[in-house]
Amino acid sequence: MKSNRRSFLRLSAIALPFSRVNTLFAKNAVNKPLVISTWDSGQIANGAAWPLLEKGGTALDAVEQAAIAIENDINCCVGLGGNPDRDGYVTLDACLMDDKANCGSVAFLERIKHPISVARKLMETTPHVFLAGVGAQQFALANGFKLESAKLSPDAEKAYKEWLKKAEYKPVINIEHQQSHPKGHGPFAPERLEDGSFNHDTMGTLALDAQGNLSGMCTTSGMGFKMRGRVGDSPIIGAGLFVDNEIGAATSSGQGEEVIRVCGTHLVVEFMRSGLSPEEACKKAVERIVKPNPERAKTFQVGFIAVNKQGQVGAYSVQPGFNYTVTEKGGKGVVINAKSHFA
Repeated sequence: MKSNRRSFLRLSAIALPFSRVNTLFAKNAVNKPLVISTWDSGQIANGAAWPLLEKGGTALDAVEQAAIAIENDINCCVGLGGNPDRDGYVTLDACLMDDKANCGSVAFLERIKHPISVARKLMETTPHVFLAGVGAQQFALANGFKLESAKLSPDAEKAYKEWLKKAEYKPVINIEHQQSHPKGHGPFAPERLEDGSFNHDTMGTLALDAQGNLSGMCTTSGMGFKMRGRVGDSPIIGAGLFVDNEIGAATSSGQGEEVIRVCGTHLVVEFMRSGLSPEEACKKAVERIVKPNPERAKTFQVGFIAVNKQGQVGAYSVQPGFNYTVTEKGGKGVVINAKSHFA
């Protein structure tokens, strides 16, 4: 299977231009239940979430199942099959948030298959929101999660070996002898993968259940070949994910550092609170990211998706090529191409 998880669903997904979204989701309609996920590989996530929503299940249960499904899939950017950091280790980040503002997050988690479920266990059994690294792994093991093999998936191992050839990176030597590197301990994660796609395909899912309640999740293995210890926006509440059950919810995918700088998903929800539609809110958040340095913004991708309490959905991205999957009513996922700041 190819490393870029987006590519293998192209033929099976129904792709629609963004101009048709308003005909699918009328402004004043209340569409529920529904589930929306980043990328066309959201077909996998939505396919796991929809049966629960269709039967009247909770949005929280639905988004957890969405995450589990994509974490089970072998792809570049989510789960233990994802690309490793530059020292050869796969580290996972995940968070979820429910309709009552309960939330749980884990970061820099190694050798645990379902970080999303660890995040939920943390949320439901402790007073804490965020655990990282060894502590997160210890918590997982203490709560019955299995310690998995550290061996890379075949796709990830191949990609890592190819990257090492070009990067000429030697982990131990780099740590001891590269302190004066002009860029500071390089090399760093490439902006794009071998197939030309941006090096970040986080899976984020938002759900509105039959009771009208919202929940969301975000899960990732992060940028391939990142610095060891690097954590992006995905496990950070208010950056990679935010849910306000009175207003709406948002999640992001892309270069997490840029999302963190503006507290991106919290910003999207606040724009919706001020009366903007989900699409308009995502657009405003993207503009906030681009404004400080428009030239630099041409080099990275960030995309937001959002849903409000009326069941309107929307998205916007920095670069073209960002899409998302919406499933409602008949249960068939529809892939929608988002508008972008740069044409």
